[in-house]
Amino acid sequence: MSDDRTLQSRRDALKCMAYGAGTLFTLVGGVLAPIDLALAAGTPKERLGKPLFVQISDTHIGFSKEANPDVNVTLKQTIALVNGMVQQPALIIHTGDITHLSKAAEFDLAQQMLSQLRTTELHTVPGEHDTSDATVTEYFDRFGKASNRKGYYSFDHSGVHFIALINVLEFKPGGLGILGAEQLAWVASDLKGRSASTPIVVFAHMPLWTIYEPWGWGTGDADQLTEQLRRFGSVTVLNGHIHQIVQKMEGNITFHTARSTAYPQPIAGQGKGPGPLKVPADQLTKMLGVSSVSVVNHPHSLTIRDSTLG
Repeated sequence: MSDDRTLQSRRDALKCMAYGAGTLFTLVGGVLAPIDLALAAGTPKERLGKPLFVQISDTHIGFSKEANPDVNVTLKQTIALVNGMVQQPALIIHTGDITHLSKAAEFDLAQQMLSQLRTTELHTVPGEHDTSDATVTEYFDRFGKASNRKGYYSFDHSGVHFIALINVLEFKPGGLGILGAEQLAWVASDLKGRSASTPIVVFAHMPLWTIYEPWGWGTGDADQLTEQLRRFGSVTVLNGHIHQIVQKMEGNITFHTARSTAYPQPIAGQGKGPGPLKVPADQLTKMLGVSSVSVVNHPHSLTIRDSTLG
């Protein structure tokens, strides 16, 4: 296949992934798999499994340009979608860019709105838009307790080990994310002694693999993280940042990026660069959504479902 045809096939595949919003994650045979939330609503509970968590990303509270003049409305729709699930997820994971300009008022409004989720356990990591204030304190003042203001931490839930990472503190427009030696050493220590059969979920804002380097859609030292994860039988890596669904499998590691609840972005390599993408008004909610992970009856098994708002 020619390079041109290969690139076009890749773009067509990415385009198919770009529409819709929301993912439910279920645990099936030690593997997290995505399931559309809209489909989940009509799926028998015994087939769907118990919802483990919902991933929300890139809410961008404070954004008000043509791509979406009112991101508050679409976040409210997202919250209604999650609250309307027949079985409520045990926790919510937000993979960054909670706000658009890191302003105190934006964080206050975001906290107020997210508090309307019926699930009380919320875990977050910051995006580059959450750490753009001069002192880089607005995010950590509100969401820094779990990580001791470092931005990375871990916890366990339902037999799954979760690792929250930060890769935006050295962010430069168009540049790749960075984890850094200190954080990578911490991950090695955190994973040491854990059984290879333990399902692992890693989440950060920028993709933890290179999707499109010219636009900075990746993390420069992510390969060092991937090497630490290879011995585990089931690893799911979740990110936001690019406002569309892109997935890949690498051995036992599943990589999955989420849609935004605010606005879409272009397919990698199409157009002048990344940024808010204006679409016809009747198409917007079809390109926004969340992801949900559920635990199926089979032990140590996860399934991901993606759902759109429209």
